[in-house]
Amino acid sequence: MKLFDRAPGQESKIAGGTVISTILKHDRKVTSYKIALLRSINDIVLSFPDILAADRPVAVPLRFLAAFWFAYYWPFVDRKYPIWQGQRSLRAGAVGSDMAFRGEMAQFRADWENLWNHPSRPSDGFFIINELLVPRKREAFTPDLLLGYQKAINRISQTIQMPIRHAGPGEWTVFERPLRLDHVREPAVAIPGTASADPCLMVGPDLWQSFQAMSLYIEALCIHEWCLYTERINHGTEAAIDRGRVYTILTDRADNRRPLTWERNEIELLLMEGREFVCPWTERRIRHRVAFDLDHLLPVSVYPINELWNLVPSDPHFNAHVKRDRLPTLERLARARPHLELAYSNYGRLPSLSKAIREDVGVRFSTVRPTDPDFPCAVATAVVNYIDRVGYCRNLSRF
Repeated sequence: MKLFDRAPGQESKIAGGTVISTILKHDRKVTSYKIALLRSINDIVLSFPDILAADRPVAVPLRFLAAFWFAYYWPFVDRKYPIWQGQRSLRAGAVGSDMAFRGEMAQFRADWENLWNHPSRPSDGFFIINELLVPRKREAFTPDLLLGYQKAINRISQTIQMPIRHAGPGEWTVFERPLRLDHVREPAVAIPGTASADPCLMVGPDLWQSFQAMSLYIEALCIHEWCLYTERINHGTEAAIDRGRVYTILTDRADNRRPLTWERNEIELLLMEGREFVCPWTERRIRHRVAFDLDHLLPVSVYPINELWNLVPSDPHFNAHVKRDRLPTLERLARARPHLELAYSNYGRLPSLSKAIREDVGVRFSTVRPTDPDFPCAVATAVVNYIDRVGYCRNLSRF
């Protein structure tokens, strides 16, 4: 299966460099779905930058795209103050072309707010999908919440197939029909965590590389178009929505609201046993009774990742006042690599942390296997490349 082959009765597939503008210009139905599709592919590419896709398509499970849709649409499903995403019917109670999955998402959001007994933030959708990505964190969710989340993801996964089909001029002109991974005929690179039975969107190597090179601009374009669309749809409603409010909603970021108590306690155990860490930035030695921060290597403001590979003990003053929300240069990352390797090696000496880091690495990196003979070294190398790639794709400030 070639992504850009000519199909019977269709024009040639569109080259990667023009796909993005083509989707925005030629989608026959005016909905936010096409914007969400572009943004979710972009976020998938940013989430797995170690997949370079030089000559093979990338298989992206629809449920992975659906998780990002869940996060994007979360602010719009407040039952008291809904924000519409389609023209509503004049019939009482009808929603016309509004989101097909509003009911499932609104129910989950109501259950979530009832559980925590407080209103949620616009970025809670991102917080939820990142928590559910890692098995040990899923255990904190009740069975009813997990079932409600799965219902929403299943419904969104069905809906995603519409903008995939109608992207560009005509049907299946940009993307081919999603296939189960085990039904894909040509060699493909699968996103970490993909199951053989997962229906997948096949993203060609040219398009994947285009998203990597233009990540920052694609996100900005999607948010801009989404603000204009939502303002237009909600014009004249009981509580008119202006584009500035939509922008605030769509750019809200999940802070580090999940306490890192468990991780700190486990690392304290290692320090009490005599293990030693080295701050990757100042090379200050961290021993028992020495103050330390748990540094997010990739800052929460960039991506709210609490996976263990992204958390290492560091100098508190440097973390708070120098590094802040910036990324290290490639030279600094190279100097930090052996200190990261030491941290990951120490994590492997405690069964609980060893299990956690192998789980967390497994859902993020395609180049590292839990059975690698030098697992800490492989993780450190992958993390250095990951952080540098994110910094490059997002044009982030460095120190």
